[in-house]
Amino acid sequence: MATVTKKIKLKTKGNTDIINITPQVAEAVSSSGVTSGIVAVFVIGSTAGITTIEYEPGLVRDLKDYFEKIAPVSGEYEHNLRWHDGNGYAHVRASSVGQSISVPLIDGEMPLGTWQQVILIDFDNKARAREIIVQIVGD
Repeated sequence: MATVTKKIKLKTKGNTDIINITPQVAEAVSSSGVTSGIVAVFVIGSTAGITTIEYEPGLVRDLKDYFEKIAPVSGEYEHNLRWHDGNGYAHVRASSVGQSISVPLIDGEMPLGTWQQVILIDFDNKARAREIIVQIVGD
């Protein structure tokens, strides 16, 4: 049993910036030498999330619109009253998505659907340097 940990570092624009990180995750898996197991993808921080979608412009726009409906930027948030940083909505959005996903690893490949990609969503109200941990566990 092997455990390989890789890091992906990237700069985001914030404001519900949706980034396809599938190529970077696939490269981490490929270079790990692990062929059977599980891939955990985790973003550090409480204002970003990791999930999968069909990464195409229409759905990216739909997803941004959805988040604006469920946790609007202009909403009232207790977090903002306490910290005065204006990103209460980002915390609510990120917690609804979650900071990690797990993907099976079979024959050295992640069995993603034809149009399924792993994405990072940075909900914060400013650009950030984000770090994503990819941990591959298996044989």
